[in-house]
Amino acid sequence: MKNNENGMPMKNPLSLQIDLAKFAPATEEEKRQQDVMSESSSFFRDGMKKLVKNPLAVASMIMLAIVLLVIIFAPMIVPYGYDQIISVEGKRDKGAKNLEPFAWSEMEQAYIDKGGKLFPHIFGTDAMSRDYFIRCVYGARVSLFIGLFASLIVLVIGVIWGSISGYVGGKTDLIMMRIVDIIYALPDMLIIILLSVVLDSILSSNNTGIVARLGSNMISIFIVFGLLYWVGMARLIRGQILAIKSNDYILAARSIGARPGRIIRKHILPNCISVIIIATALQVPSAIFTESFLSFVGLGVQAPMPSLGSLANAAREGLQSYPYKLVFPAVIICLIVLSLNLLGDGLRDAFDPKLRK
Repeated sequence: MKNNENGMPMKNPLSLQIDLAKFAPATEEEKRQQDVMSESSSFFRDGMKKLVKNPLAVASMIMLAIVLLVIIFAPMIVPYGYDQIISVEGKRDKGAKNLEPFAWSEMEQAYIDKGGKLFPHIFGTDAMSRDYFIRCVYGARVSLFIGLFASLIVLVIGVIWGSISGYVGGKTDLIMMRIVDIIYALPDMLIIILLSVVLDSILSSNNTGIVARLGSNMISIFIVFGLLYWVGMARLIRGQILAIKSNDYILAARSIGARPGRIIRKHILPNCISVIIIATALQVPSAIFTESFLSFVGLGVQAPMPSLGSLANAAREGLQSYPYKLVFPAVIICLIVLSLNLLGDGLRDAFDPKLRK
């Protein structure tokens, strides 16, 4: 086969193949441009790269990972239960009340002197001779569970309500947003306390099934978040949809007969994912703080199940004699809430297109 002046094979006149003579080898400058071109990246991958460059966000993720590891594996290592009263050789240890961290009662010390082995009380014990460390661990577990589950409820209700209101518009949007305004104008803490008291009395009369396992107060907390705290998410999603639904690709989807539900799921909500992630991440610490406040005033989880707020409330009675009992749950609340807030700020900086350089 003959080659042309550029060294490329010449095409046979009867061949249907591409004429390679029309192509020229890439120049050195074009090769260098190909080398410096960045590789393709998805929206999530690009956001995660920016997130790991934020030192505060990375520190908050490390702190949250440590807290999660402790609350998951500590009950497997510590031989005490959150409602277990300290006993030695099957006998209740009445002298194990309000022990200081890493201290032993007289009965425990006598058992150790005989050659027995006991797991130390890392945070001491409470007024009912229960290990305080494992109660703080279960309290953090309960508070995180309530925070995450309540945020999930807020996410689902807020996204559905805001999507329908923003996409349909007109009178539907007017009525739905007036309902949001009414709920938004209510005093949060007063309504939360009233609803918690009313729901607790209603649920306590039917204390079976999941209510018996979780407790009426915890169920009432979930209902309170489902009734009140979704309005901010709904407003946010509605505003995003109002800005997105006028784009050309939404008009194209409508013109080919796509249903509104499919347009919202496939075209609108994926473009709101950054706002949804940020709002949900910032909602978790708010839910944890609200649960801790309700538990502090006696409207949280039922005894003997602890939460960080109920532990702080119990420690308030002996604040002058045992101040460290208030320090432990307060520090755990501060670490969790601060870490989640810093992580939420980092997610906002990484995933919000308006904040990108």
